Amino acid sequence: MSPKSDEIQIRVRYGETDQMGVVYHGNYALYLEMGRIEWLRKLGVSYKSMEENGVMLPVVSLHVNYKKSAGYDDLINVKTQLSKLPTVKLEFEYEITNEKGELLSTANTILVFVDKKTGKPIKAPKYILDLLEA
Repeated sequence: MSPKSDEIQIRVRYGETDQMGVVYHGNYALYLEMGRIEWLRKLGVSYKSMEENGVMLPVVSLHVNYKKSAGYDDLINVKTQLSKLPTVKLEFEYEITNEKGELLSTANTILVFVDKKTGKPIKAPKYILDLLEA
């Protein structure tokens, strides 16, 4: 994977499913977050260190297209792809597939870099841009 793309695998837990035995739709937001956190970590940045340095990264947009269901104990793959170099916004595209490679969902999130003290949007920190351009 390139610095602009990463993949993780997640085993669906029983508590993530609904009465129909499929992953409850709200859990997809958690899977996307897991993908983003690992993408950042592999880039060399952690959410924790960003926050300690006064930068927050709230989600301002989340869109998921559900294609096929995942169920209990399924091993799913979350591919996280940076859409473009960040400015004030950080945008990702996602694909979630099952063990057979079948597409379960596609998604898009937009996050905004925010100054922790003022609550106002700021430009992407230079160290993140430097890591992406390296």
